[in-house]
This record gives sequence, structure tokens and C-alpha cells, in this order.
Amino acid sequence: MDKRPVKVTDLTLRDGHQSLFATRMRTEDMLPIAEKLDSVGFYSLEVWGGATFDVMTRFLDEDPWERVRLLKEKMPNTKLQMLLRGQNLVGYRNYADDVVDAFVEKCCDVGIDIFRVFDALNDERNCTAAFRAIKNCGRHIQGAISYSLTEERLGGPIFNIGYYVDKARKIEDLGADSLCIKDMAGIISPYDAYELVSRLKETISIPIHLHTHYTSGMASMSCLKAIEAGADGIDTCLAPFAYRSSHSPSEAFAVALKGTPYDPELDLGKMSEIDDYLEEIIPSKLRSFSDRTHYAVIDIEVIMHQIPGGMISNLVSQLKQAKALDRLGEVHGEIPRTRQDMGFPPLVTPTSQIVAVQAVFNVIAGRYKMISNEVKDYFYGLYGRPPAPVNEEIRSKALKGYPRGTTPIDKRPADILEPELPGAREALKSISEDIGDILIYALYPMTGLQFLKKKYGKE
Repeated sequence: MDKRPVKVTDLTLRDGHQSLFATRMRTEDMLPIAEKLDSVGFYSLEVWGGATFDVMTRFLDEDPWERVRLLKEKMPNTKLQMLLRGQNLVGYRNYADDVVDAFVEKCCDVGIDIFRVFDALNDERNCTAAFRAIKNCGRHIQGAISYSLTEERLGGPIFNIGYYVDKARKIEDLGADSLCIKDMAGIISPYDAYELVSRLKETISIPIHLHTHYTSGMASMSCLKAIEAGADGIDTCLAPFAYRSSHSPSEAFAVALKGTPYDPELDLGKMSEIDDYLEEIIPSKLRSFSDRTHYAVIDIEVIMHQIPGGMISNLVSQLKQAKALDRLGEVHGEIPRTRQDMGFPPLVTPTSQIVAVQAVFNVIAGRYKMISNEVKDYFYGLYGRPPAPVNEEIRSKALKGYPRGTTPIDKRPADILEPELPGAREALKSISEDIGDILIYALYPMTGLQFLKKKYGKE
């Protein structure tokens, strides 16, 4: 066979600690291993996006833009990658197009090379502004499909091969440079991965990447079958930040693929040195944020509740704060019912949080006795078009008295949004005129403002 080295994207500095340690790894703990990571031979390093931006300003009192700048200085030879939630950016709602344009431009300025862009509902309309902005900046667009199921295996009336092939075609037509199958819950089985990648390789011409979490225990097998089917890249994490609700270990693939046509030729010695460092910081700085509700390395219940890796540790943390951790099993059981009511949205930020929070409300207060504002916005159409019809009775209940009206919209949500940057500039005029700071405020008007007041000694 001809050589076809698989491109390995390492997620240790983003999705690894988001999945296992509630995104609490600090920049100061990343910098000591940055140069070694740069020399391992990874195709790219995911260092940003997802929940990192929010957690840095809300909990860590760190400037998110500074993290990327510092890492870029230490890692000039490896592409830096981020996860962008389409029109949601790194927030929890759709933002106006002017915010999307400015955010992407700022990301490029600080050093992001590859943007993995997805929409929680797989509504491609919510990716058009981000795609355009990234293309204008001359950076790589990796369009992503949020992988979801309604059954234990690929198929059924909604999430079948035809669904994913159709979405892949649309993403390629929008101008993506590569495609990512984004399995945020770790539910793609090995033979489904093989079939799906095989069909996609027949359908589209851009490279295909598989992102899958280890939660169900199938990730390494699924990655291997995807590679055999023609996948061009996979996602992994270094061993101390791998397994459980995170990802397959980078080290295992460095060994398993050695001497094969797929050999990525990663430096195992360098990875071992980084592993030793990570093992040292976990007990003192990160372990308290981990999910210790069970001993098993896998959670096969994920096939039913489909909670993504990054949400599991946060859900446990939220229930702890509410002194209701003993009801975690009830919440797991309620999530699929709430998800069905909402038209089977794939569970990935922000829909995972929206569904999970409502499921917690349903368990603690009674079904839909309390309805979050985000659920009301969702039923109105502010997050996009769900994959399947919603429960009309629940939607009517949610939209009763809703300030925007009771008739849902069916257009691109951002089309009804006014430009937001002028208001953000005005709100910050006595604090900062820096566009990075203005974007922090635009994304998080409350917690972002608190962070900026501390940053500039106003509080």
C-alpha cells in the first residue's frame, strides 16, 4: 500500500481538560510543555474554543486572547486549532454578524490557523457568516457535522447515512477545506464509522477527520476503522488527559500505526516526557474537578443519554452545587425525553446545556413547571431549525407570553439580530477601547464585564 500518514490532532490543551477537569487547566500550566508539544509531530493542536474562553474569564481570571498569543510563541511549527460554534462563536446564543467578523479576525491575529466550525443543530445557515469571515482571513475552515443518534446504531428516520451525506455536501459547497465528523458523546461504533467514512469519501473531495470521545469505550476501535475506510485525520489526547469522557490516547496510535501506511511518525519519547509532567499537576491542580461518581473507565449509558464529554464534568459540578448529585441518574433518564420534546437536537454546546438544564428543572421541580429562557428562545427558533419536529404542546407552553411573539421564526436566526459591536463599544468606553476586550463584553455582558473591571482595576 502507498503511504497515507494519518493526521493526528491532539486535544490535550482544550477538549482533554474540558472533558475531564471542567476546563480548569491554566495557561501557566500549559507553557512548560508547549515547546515539547510543538516537536511531537502532530498535525495540529487544539488549544482554544469550546468552553475555554468562558471559563478563563469567569473562573480563572485569565485573558483568553493572551493564552493563544503565548502558545503561538512557544509552538510556531504546529498549526493551532480552535473549536468555533458557528454563529454562537464561543458563547451560548447566536451573535450578530458584526461580532462574528470581528471575533474571527481577532482569532487570526493572535495565532489560530484552523477553525473547526459546527452548529449544534447542524443548521448550516448558522455557519455561513463564520465561513465567510475565516475565508476572508485566509485560514483553514474545517466544517463539522455534529454526530447524533436516536437509536443504538446509525440509522432510523433522522440520523441515517443519507442525513450525514447531505450535510457533508452542503458543508463542502459552503467552502470548507476539510470535514469533521464531530462525535461529541462518543457514540459512533466501529463499523458505523467505517460505513460512514466510506460513503463520505465517495461523496465529497475534501479531507475527512473523525473526532470521537472515549465515553462508551469504542473510540479507539472507531478511529482505527475510520482510518481503514479512508479517514485523513483523527483526534486524540495525551494519556493522562485521555480515556473516560475524553479521547483515545495519542501514544496508543503512535505505536499501533507504526510501520503501517498510516504511521503518523509521532515522537513517543517526547510524549512520555509530557505525560510525566501532566501526571504531576493533576493531583494538585485538577483532580478536584473530575467526575468521581463511578469507577468504570467507560459509561455505556452514554448510548442512551448522549451527554457529550465536555458536559459530563460540568453537569456533575452543577448538581453538586444544587446539593442534588444523588439525582444524577434521574437526570440521565430525563435528558432523552427532554431532547425528544425539542426535536432531537444533537447534544453539543449550547444545546447540551439547554437540554441538560431543562432536564434538571424537570427532575427537581416537575416537568416544565420551570422553563429556562434558553428553552423559550430555542422553541422560538433563535438557535436554528431542529432536525425533527418539536412537541407542539411543550412549545406552546414555552412561548406563552414570550416577548418576541408566539409564532416561531424559520429564517437564519442572525437575520433578525441588529449589529452588536456599537453597543459593546459604548458600554466599555470608560474601561477599554481594545477590540479583544470589546468582544469579551459582547460575548458575556455580565461575567465578561466583571472580568474586565478586575483586569483594569475598576473593581
